[in-house]
Amino acid sequence: MSVLALPGALPLDLAIPMQIFGLDPRYSLTVCADEEAGPVPSGGVAITELAPLRSLTTAQTVIVPGTDDPAARVADRTLAGLRAAVERGARMVSICTGVFALAAAGIIAGRTVTTHWQEVERLQCLYPDITVDPRPLFIDDGDILTSAGVTAGIDLCLHLITADHGSAAANQRARAIVAAPRRTGDQLQYIPPTRPSERGHDLAELRAWMAGNPTTRHTLADLAARVPCSPRTLVRTFEAETGLTPARWMTRIRINLAREILEATDLPAERLGERTGLGSPAATRAAFRRACGVSPEHYRLTFATAFTEPPPQNS
Repeated sequence: MSVLALPGALPLDLAIPMQIFGLDPRYSLTVCADEEAGPVPSGGVAITELAPLRSLTTAQTVIVPGTDDPAARVADRTLAGLRAAVERGARMVSICTGVFALAAAGIIAGRTVTTHWQEVERLQCLYPDITVDPRPLFIDDGDILTSAGVTAGIDLCLHLITADHGSAAANQRARAIVAAPRRTGDQLQYIPPTRPSERGHDLAELRAWMAGNPTTRHTLADLAARVPCSPRTLVRTFEAETGLTPARWMTRIRINLAREILEATDLPAERLGERTGLGSPAATRAAFRRACGVSPEHYRLTFATAFTEPPPQNS
């Protein structure tokens, strides 16, 4: 197993595989870099005593940690080393923004990958031939494995141990580093709720009313009557201003409200529909899973804050 330290490697991203695999007797770990590039600066500290780049030629697994400038140019020798490792059948792994180097090497074209949610748009823009999923903690696509930001790299490394040696071995290593023994790849990384973009103001007052009344059944006829205009004109103007139909826009608002409720309250998930207008428990669960990739219960386990009762008020 070889960890490739690129210039500007993030200290924590680099330390994760070193800590998890370097102290595990089941693995032989090498940390390498392009020796022609000189010492690798990382977090203001120069990392020395690295193995030469040619160690990639024998590694069965290559791990690429993230860097402080993921879009920075990667040396041709390094990219060639990554491509040669893939051609030889090595398993390729990226932590956080390390996926940019895999993309630059041209070895993940046509694949679905993930990265830190803040870098999703840039990665997709630079490399339109890949599909970037911003939601999961990590994606295992067989010989290509990618993770989201920082601590998601821990989850991916423990997942590798599970794949190589079983869950008992992974749990043992997790206990040694005092980490959660298993967070599945489909568990969400943190993604801020997104409001639909708005490019006009003709219907701003209507949208504000809709958002403030999420449990109201908003028919096209009722909404058009509030403007007033015809239902056809309403849909055309609404889509021009938001890019969405009124129904899809309202679903986005309701999903965001459901996320806020799950994160900040202990309201039972079965009652989400009545508070958000998403409908029955089954309909709410289906809509939430389509939008967020997990069930409301799973989402709450990931993102809920501690619930505390407010202090009693003196009468």
